[in-house]
Amino acid sequence: MFAHFLTGVIEVMSLGNILLIIAGTALGIMFGAIPGLTPAMAIALCLPMTFNLEIVSSMCLLIGLYLGGVSGGLISAILLRIPGTAGSLATTFDGHPMATQGKAGKALAAGIIFSFLGGLFSIMILLLVAPQLAEVAVRITPFDYFSIILFSLTLVGGLAGKSLIKGLLSCLLGLCFSFVGSAPIDGVIRYTMGIRNLNGGFVFLPVMIGLYAVSQILNSAEDAIKADAPTKITSNVGKVAITWKEFTGQTVNFLRSSVIGTIIGILPGIGGGTSNLIAYTAARSSSKEPEKFGTGILDGVVAPETANNAAIGGAMIPLLCLGIPGDVVTAILIGAFMIQGITPGPMLFTTQPTLLYSIFTALIISNIAMIVLELLFLKGFIKVLNIPKHILLPGILCVCAIGAIGANNRVFDIFVILLFGILAFLITKFEYPVPPLVMGFILGPMLETNLRRGLIFSKGSIVPFFTHPLSCIMIILSVLSIVFTVVASNKKVKRVQNGQ
Repeated sequence: MFAHFLTGVIEVMSLGNILLIIAGTALGIMFGAIPGLTPAMAIALCLPMTFNLEIVSSMCLLIGLYLGGVSGGLISAILLRIPGTAGSLATTFDGHPMATQGKAGKALAAGIIFSFLGGLFSIMILLLVAPQLAEVAVRITPFDYFSIILFSLTLVGGLAGKSLIKGLLSCLLGLCFSFVGSAPIDGVIRYTMGIRNLNGGFVFLPVMIGLYAVSQILNSAEDAIKADAPTKITSNVGKVAITWKEFTGQTVNFLRSSVIGTIIGILPGIGGGTSNLIAYTAARSSSKEPEKFGTGILDGVVAPETANNAAIGGAMIPLLCLGIPGDVVTAILIGAFMIQGITPGPMLFTTQPTLLYSIFTALIISNIAMIVLELLFLKGFIKVLNIPKHILLPGILCVCAIGAIGANNRVFDIFVILLFGILAFLITKFEYPVPPLVMGFILGPMLETNLRRGLIFSKGSIVPFFTHPLSCIMIILSVLSIVFTVVASNKKVKRVQNGQ
């Protein structure tokens, strides 16, 4: 076994492979940082380049793109309040407020450092216990999946903002949008109003671009009109570092978010887009000062950035051990294996052990390249703050439009980003939070799919949802979460009334 390990490490440590990792990571960071472009898009575009590469070299390039793309999303999330990737949605909640308070450097430094540590944590888990964790994941039934997702939706209270009712209504709105198009299992078309382009439902990427990028552009335009002056971000970025006290103060938050990210990554199909939201709500729920979340608190940057990078190693576990993609990117990576004539799965550990250790090594080196490149060019990222919005935002809008079209190669998605941009702009005027809408939209299809699968397996009976151990535990936690949220909300209302 040691001989396979040593051979795998040596193959990756060649000059050519190291350069491929660095180039892939740098390109991935660029794709992650630009709203509308995604790590999946970067890998899909570069996949043809791997045709003439050996399997180890192609994995070095693609893994670099993967890690760089996931981490790069924090740059625009913090500086522009526009998440570069779905995994950086929750980073905008506190990252951008920190930037407007002159703490952009601190927010970026914390995000980059804990992205590195979160990724390293999950890679270590991948190295140590991949086969065991994969066995647990594959045994999870639709009953368990349904209950896990239901529990995730109950955490929406942590994202509800000032009003729990408005947060729940926003979540329900997201669920409604997620039901448009063909139904899972039977494929029945519903709620499309005769629009053929909606037969497949609303595509995730254009929806996120609309909710966060276009709505932010509309808000900035409104601010410019009110100010009657050219719009420019003029924040003092402050010291580009975090103190040792701040770093050690995030230990519990880091460990909790790393575990959440790794576990969510292992569950096929959920991925970093969900893990960052769940880690954020968990951090807020366990905080002694939950009211500070959303106003620019370091915990709100550390939690999502740790979790979304921890989901990378988690997503690789079902890919390598079972041949099941953990997320969209690992689904494309399966294609890269197939191009080389290799089928990922349990047999990979016996037929290609050297390749596995090469992949583990490439993950570690790419993670190191990510933190070095992002910290090296950190001041360059911060200069984005000094670009006038009337110059920057139209360019971002064009890039978003290109990214939306690239998702499905259709102009219809331009109208989708405008629809959801205007929707987010309007509901925020009435103080309805956007994050619960996003959570409802992401988790809605998973919730329905696993509910219907569970009912098919049980022949219409709901009893297994309560008798399966994991499902039962998650339902109990869901009930407790709702009760806790309602009680906390009532206490908050009473404090406000007493203060008046």
